[in-house]
Amino acid sequence: MKKQQLILVGSGLLLVGAIYVFGRTVPHTGAPAPVSPTSASTAEVIDFSVILEASKKDLTASQHYYVTQLESGIVRGDVKTQQIRSYKQLAEFWRDSAHKLIPYTYYTSEAAKLENSQKNLTFAAQLYLDGLMKQSNQSLKTWMATEAKVLFEKALELNPTNDSLKVGLGKTLLFGGIGKTPMEGILLIREVADKNPKDIYAQYTLGMGSMMSGQWDKAIERFEIIHQLEPNNLEPIFLLADVNERKNDKEKAIYWYKQLRTLIDDPEIVKEVDKRITDLKN
Repeated sequence: MKKQQLILVGSGLLLVGAIYVFGRTVPHTGAPAPVSPTSASTAEVIDFSVILEASKKDLTASQHYYVTQLESGIVRGDVKTQQIRSYKQLAEFWRDSAHKLIPYTYYTSEAAKLENSQKNLTFAAQLYLDGLMKQSNQSLKTWMATEAKVLFEKALELNPTNDSLKVGLGKTLLFGGIGKTPMEGILLIREVADKNPKDIYAQYTLGMGSMMSGQWDKAIERFEIIHQLEPNNLEPIFLLADVNERKNDKEKAIYWYKQLRTLIDDPEIVKEVDKRITDLKN
């Protein structure tokens, strides 16, 4: 992930985080841990056909007919380019007309597998990864992680030295809960971070993994590295404030909230930060 991308993602997540932290009325109880391989293995096995049938229930008669025609094009298509075209048309339909993210992601990934380009495989893998990070249904999370793993591995076959792909695969194993152990994913990400401590994507992923498993000191270490590399990036500052608050280190939490305050222009968020600081002082 490029530096500029992380800054943009961070700014967006900060707003979500601000709503969560500043809006809470109860103390921290800890964030959910990454899915364990045990819980993933006991989840009900799900097949895309089940997801597809459920998604089709919301279609109009004309939309249903259109999708059926495109699907038959895949079955009939013995030429790879024709199959790719059909998959892309289905992906566009589910994204633009039906507004269903999972079918869109599935057909995008099927086209990417046939095209076998690193760029398209990575894009599709990231769609699955982004989706599983927001998914609460364990069966869907496991399915999405399994699909993402295949795509990341195919992309790595084309470019075995790509660190972002290694981190993406490690993140999929860790947060999707499909690795043999959580360490399988962590080791992949740590390999990148140890080789290049300035790799922000790796540091951020390790920090989030530590945070979600309640390892506050390790999370702080990772977010501090990012802050040193990008002093004006709002997200690591917010996370440092939040993690220290979870750790019950009020003094450090206040310090980071004050740092955050100096970089925010939105008066409403500044007001909430000030309130958080006041609450921590009492």
